Amino acid sequence: MKVLTAEEIRQWDQFTIANEPVSSLDLMERAASKCTEWITENYRDIESVCIFCGKGNNGGDGLVIARLLTEQNISVSVCILEFGHKGTDDFQANLARLHQYNSVEISFIQAVEHFRPLRKDVLVIDALFGTGLSRPLEGVTKELVDYINRSGCDIVSIDVPSGLPTELSAKGATIIHATHTLTFQCYKPAFLFAENETVIGRVHLLDIGLHKDYPGTLENRFELTDDEVISLIYRPRKQFAHKGHFGHALIIAGSYGKIGASVLSAKACLRSGVGLLTCQIPKCGYDILQSSVPEAMVITDFNSSIITKYESSLKAYQAIGTGPGIGTAYETKQFLRELLENAEKPLVLDADALNIMAEEKSLLTKMPHNSILTPHPKEFSRLFGEAANDFERAEVAITKAIELHCIIILKGHFTLVALPSGKAYFNATGNAGMATGGSGDVLTGILTGLLAQGYAPADVAVLGVYLHGLAGDFAADSCSQEAMIATDIIERIGQSFIHLSNLY
Repeated sequence: MKVLTAEEIRQWDQFTIANEPVSSLDLMERAASKCTEWITENYRDIESVCIFCGKGNNGGDGLVIARLLTEQNISVSVCILEFGHKGTDDFQANLARLHQYNSVEISFIQAVEHFRPLRKDVLVIDALFGTGLSRPLEGVTKELVDYINRSGCDIVSIDVPSGLPTELSAKGATIIHATHTLTFQCYKPAFLFAENETVIGRVHLLDIGLHKDYPGTLENRFELTDDEVISLIYRPRKQFAHKGHFGHALIIAGSYGKIGASVLSAKACLRSGVGLLTCQIPKCGYDILQSSVPEAMVITDFNSSIITKYESSLKAYQAIGTGPGIGTAYETKQFLRELLENAEKPLVLDADALNIMAEEKSLLTKMPHNSILTPHPKEFSRLFGEAANDFERAEVAITKAIELHCIIILKGHFTLVALPSGKAYFNATGNAGMATGGSGDVLTGILTGLLAQGYAPADVAVLGVYLHGLAGDFAADSCSQEAMIATDIIERIGQSFIHLSNLY
């Protein structure tokens, strides 16, 4: 699913109007009808609604919603921001229609003294600006938004919470704090960044029937990973396949006290479908790994506590993953340098491998092209510097992926996968229960296993993150977000593959 800017959505509206064809007024009616359906289904007992409207098309949506709710015998009042100018044609047409309903109380706001009292049992509909605002709120508009936010009412924003720019950070700005946001057709970038969580509330995607041919005309930067995207990547197994068809992976992980990281990565790698797996670990972990992951072959570093060098020919493996639990000892840093300088295939680099590279930035240029880096935000900052906000961090990730010709998986709720092509995917699976120790080690194992199976590195990143998140969702359904541990994610990877096979 494409993630589009406000301007691209406006163009989609115009494309639909021209090619369906449909009038802009009827398209507004369609969008508002979908919103009204959602409101009446989710607020069945609501008796009173107050709708705040600007004079643009977002306000026009609000006026249609007012009319449709009134027809269902719900008490509706409408407050219109009035600055002395005429509204858009569609706004004016719907205002004229609404004036025919005598039960609707319509008032105009020009100053603070025009704010109407809001009881806490009133549902507030925010139709002030939507995507039509290009500057921070100020004056009476800013005071109105603060007033609405203080009301204690549930707030439903139409399309976008008023004051929230769709493609820029709004940290510190005055924005409607929506309980729910009803947005049209596709996600906007602003909905996918953690810093906006408090203002967007729960986002609900409403299909208003915009023309299906339009997205195919775009070369947009962002996409949301969904079943449709994944179905184009995932390769079901052929009937006569054998283990030699699915690659041999090497995972180099663990140190004294952190052998668990190698166990988690190994188990996840095997669950990802790899044909063969070898793990290199310090000698101290030999008995642990052999007994807990009997399907894996094990070789040990000559050092008993840390990784100091790779112990076998790199050419024997289709994919290599390293970093989980390896620590940052001097000898381990030397190992990583040697690995980066001699590897001829893309690597999967996580955790302490990233921390070592952050200490010695020159190592970033030694990675084989299309290597996959999996930093969480703090690791990302150590690698590439602090960012002022989530939007800036995403831009840096995309820029660095292009510059270093690598793939950067910036972990978060909507994990960002930045590709060397400049394209980026936000992942739609996963939940807060995955914020638990070892979850990243599981992702490393999945990615390494998929890479060994011959998937292109970009596809590995998109598919691997999706599978990891989906397994986390199945785990949350089974044992809750609070109780989830990394092993629960591993145990649901199989369920995730069953979901993928059902797409065919």
